[in-house]
Amino acid sequence: MKKQIVIPVLAVVIGIGGFLLYKFTLAPPKSVTLYGSVDIREAALAFRVSGRVADIKVDEGDAVKAGDVLAVLDTEPLKNAADAADASLTSISARNSLIHSGNRAEDVAQAKAKMEAAEAALVNAQQQYDRMSALIPSGIVSQDSVDTLKAARDLAAANLRAAEELYKALGVGFRDEEKAESDALLRQAQANLEISRLAVQDATLRAPSDGYILTRAIEKGMMVQAGTPAFSLSLTSPVWVRAYVDEPQIGLFNTGTKVTLYTDSRPKQPYRGTVGFVSPTAEFTPKSVETADLRTALVYRIRVVVDDPDSMLRQGMPVTIKRAE
Repeated sequence: MKKQIVIPVLAVVIGIGGFLLYKFTLAPPKSVTLYGSVDIREAALAFRVSGRVADIKVDEGDAVKAGDVLAVLDTEPLKNAADAADASLTSISARNSLIHSGNRAEDVAQAKAKMEAAEAALVNAQQQYDRMSALIPSGIVSQDSVDTLKAARDLAAANLRAAEELYKALGVGFRDEEKAESDALLRQAQANLEISRLAVQDATLRAPSDGYILTRAIEKGMMVQAGTPAFSLSLTSPVWVRAYVDEPQIGLFNTGTKVTLYTDSRPKQPYRGTVGFVSPTAEFTPKSVETADLRTALVYRIRVVVDDPDSMLRQGMPVTIKRAE
């Protein structure tokens, strides 16, 4: 009789022990709390060109929207450079059109007329030289006079050869190498004009996204160099929370996990968030983060994207993170 009673009691005890073991050791906890801090991205904004600051539109603490003008440089020198590049492009473009279309018929006809005139001049110079050369034996003309006529004949022959080469070149047109060179010069002039126009646009510094101006490092009238930070911008989106999770709990915070975020400034109005990144590498907990375990324990960094951020979330603000049920 006692044996019959002990067996059911033992079974009940084993069952209760198994349930408690599953609940407190094997089963995932219903509520897990992490501690982290708000991590808002900041951007250093700078001009891409150098120049004198002509106007400043914002100051520290101002809220800006994407595309808002923050500051403007003096554009007069940049516009002058763009006008010069435009004029150079016009000149090179006209030369390029001439090379590709070939020479005008009037130019070819003029070259032909010059060649024919050079032929007539050579014939005349040859005739004078021949007549004077025949008179040398009689002593009527001197050798010096004949030599002068010979030099004139040779010069006329050289002029004829030059006129013939010019007429031939105008008739054939430009070589392929000359056309290729002209095309390259034209592309270079076009690029120079685009660079000059872009420099005029870059003289206006605009906000790349919504945010708040944290610092201003320029003043009206000062000279700034390209790339020198002029403003620092705190972005309003995205807003992240950086936290660390212990290895036994990492499976509870996979990418896409929904969490609830609490801050000291509004503890009864939590934010909603989604785990967007889980570090694949373990590390030691930073000293600025408090956890219930030892600081020397290995943890994994996670990044939570705040789904409904507002202006109350500030850089470095401590946040309590709870896994949504």
